[in-house]
Amino acid sequence: MNDPVRIVRFSIFDRLFHVFIMVTFLIQAVTGMGRLLYTTAWGKGVVNLFGGYDGATAVHNTVGILMLIGFVIHIVYVLAKVEWKSWRRSLFDADSLLPRRRDVVHLGQKIRWFFGLGPPPAFDRWTYWEKFDYWAVFWGLPLLAVTGLPLMFPLAASRIMPGWVLNVFVLLHRAEALLAMLYIFIIHFTIGHFRRGMFPMNECMFAGSVELEKERKEKPLWIARLQEEGRLEEVMVAGPPRWYRVIYFVFGYSAVVVGLYLLLNLLIYRSYIEWH
Repeated sequence: MNDPVRIVRFSIFDRLFHVFIMVTFLIQAVTGMGRLLYTTAWGKGVVNLFGGYDGATAVHNTVGILMLIGFVIHIVYVLAKVEWKSWRRSLFDADSLLPRRRDVVHLGQKIRWFFGLGPPPAFDRWTYWEKFDYWAVFWGLPLLAVTGLPLMFPLAASRIMPGWVLNVFVLLHRAEALLAMLYIFIIHFTIGHFRRGMFPMNECMFAGSVELEKERKEKPLWIARLQEEGRLEEVMVAGPPRWYRVIYFVFGYSAVVVGLYLLLNLLIYRSYIEWH
């Protein structure tokens, strides 16, 4: 039996950056929750994995700096891909992740389709929920950096801002971190892995490629555009080898299990978090 035809969807840089975000985000979530719930038995057990409260803090701060550096590299990478001589077309063409009016139209069509009032929308390379997924994570990183850096260096920060500002930053940093965890562990996991057609795992971010026939059904405009431009055969690739699939399935679902475990404890200790 022949393997299904696949086409490239993500570059090696996109995939490596996704793995980087996965690993660093989970480390930040674990160390942050452990410190937040340090007075509970669960929190103490978590921070002890990192050598105690101070060790968890050191890991949290170090990984936070790495996340910030990675975010800056990502910005440079994205800007380098823009064709600045025709920047308006480059920023708002079908390959761009910037929201467009068409995304709102597609959302309306999807709602009507859900209630049996019309056909489903025909998507190009990006769906409206994929764009939302990207920007939901994107905007949160600068907020975590702006509020987190002064908290890492409170004495230096207190020389240029009142102490009460640091208290506000603590609340904002905590709120954004909790919101990010809820979003990733509920919405992102559902969009990425648990919706129909993707379960048990959306492999494209690990494999870098997708099955042509599946994309032809969900994103017919993208496939039609590739054919019209004569690029469809150029982006066809072989599927990932079995050993590699085993590795990323184990890695991916290990991350999902950790995320769901943290989500469960967020719900268990939600009253504690609200009062602290």
